[in-house]
Amino acid sequence: MTRRRRTLRPEERALWHKVAETAVPMHPRRKPPTPEPDLPGTRPKAPAKAATPVPRFRLGEGAAGEAAGHDLAPALADRLAQQPLGMDRKTFGRMKRGKLGVEGRLDLHGMTLAEAHPRLVEFILSAQAGGKRLVLVITGKGKSGDEAGPIPARRGILRHQVPQWLQLPPLRAAVLQVAEAHRSHGGGGAYYVYLRRTR
Repeated sequence: MTRRRRTLRPEERALWHKVAETAVPMHPRRKPPTPEPDLPGTRPKAPAKAATPVPRFRLGEGAAGEAAGHDLAPALADRLAQQPLGMDRKTFGRMKRGKLGVEGRLDLHGMTLAEAHPRLVEFILSAQAGGKRLVLVITGKGKSGDEAGPIPARRGILRHQVPQWLQLPPLRAAVLQVAEAHRSHGGGGAYYVYLRRTR
């Protein structure tokens, strides 16, 4: 058997409002709950809030203000170009034009990230220990993936990963400058790595 809910009589409601006004809220930041609606005619209704006017616009018109930019990583060539120049400007220009002699090559084609990283570390450190200054690291441009999944994948994972590895320890101490190779040495699929002198 369900119990019927009893409604408050007007004098009980008035007593409840007096008690509620003297109460101190336990959580002052929280909004107080809206009170039960009174009997018709006992309290005046609050005026309705005016709606915020929508600004006028024309069809085909662009939105006012600055558009939110996309949070995309800059292109690889742009990131390399923004690096501070750590070597002689004239030598750097000759290197970018493919006019400096390459003293060593490492080809990472077909390797996984797990295979390529230790090979790169070993190659760079042994090249520096051998007194070499300019080496070429070939990554390839990468193949376009056949699977179109929900998460986009970058083309050429090694091509994007190698410059990051060269800026992290233990290679950061050995590398003076990294630049995209000239077309004659592989272009966007290879990097010039200019090494520091050993002391």
